[in-house]
Amino acid sequence: MGRELQKKKNRSSLNRVKRKPKSKKKHFGNPIIAANWDKSLTLSQNYKKLGLAVGLNRPTGGTEKTIQILKAQEEQDAAKSKNSKLSINPKLPSTMAIREARVERDPETGEILRVIEDEGLVRDNPLHDLLNEFDEEDDQDGGEEDETTNEDSSVGRTEVVRQLESIAAAGESKKPRHQSAREIEWVEALVQRHGDDYDKMFMDRKLNPMQQSAGQIKKRVLQWRKSTAS
Repeated sequence: MGRELQKKKNRSSLNRVKRKPKSKKKHFGNPIIAANWDKSLTLSQNYKKLGLAVGLNRPTGGTEKTIQILKAQEEQDAAKSKNSKLSINPKLPSTMAIREARVERDPETGEILRVIEDEGLVRDNPLHDLLNEFDEEDDQDGGEEDETTNEDSSVGRTEVVRQLESIAAAGESKKPRHQSAREIEWVEALVQRHGDDYDKMFMDRKLNPMQQSAGQIKKRVLQWRKSTAS
């Protein structure tokens, strides 16, 4: 029985549903990316070359770190922490150097008001205070701004990224809407019959079968008059 039904199905005039193959054509929404796209590279490689991120989240595959990469990262992190000014040095000195200092006392109570240091004297840091060097730099600079704040933030960016940023900063320019010949003919018919009475245009079921509102009709009439005046 099943065989007879299968033969009948094969003789049916209905076409079998076939899935269309996925298109291999790449669609680029941006002409700058399309001009700099390399077809011999993968999507991730192209984005990396252009200086763009494939996704905002973490990569889900294809970026497994090998042992060599992990060892190189550990050595790099160790070198950074060693050269950092905020790195903690667990080795403390066993003895502390004794030196003299001038103090200013209150004549009535005898309390120390401030310690007077000689100019050009380098402060000792026996306890390895992490903020000691920063305090010295602040005293020498006198509160001046850091020169690194004036560095160009665009260093390291590719030319494609700069072009995309310039387009984004310029903003999106809206293209004016042009009325079709059929719409112009429809507006002219409404104006000839009702003049400037947009409420009557709205109520006219013969010329306004789609029931455009009075505001929508007014907007189209004003656009038509502006185009005819120019």
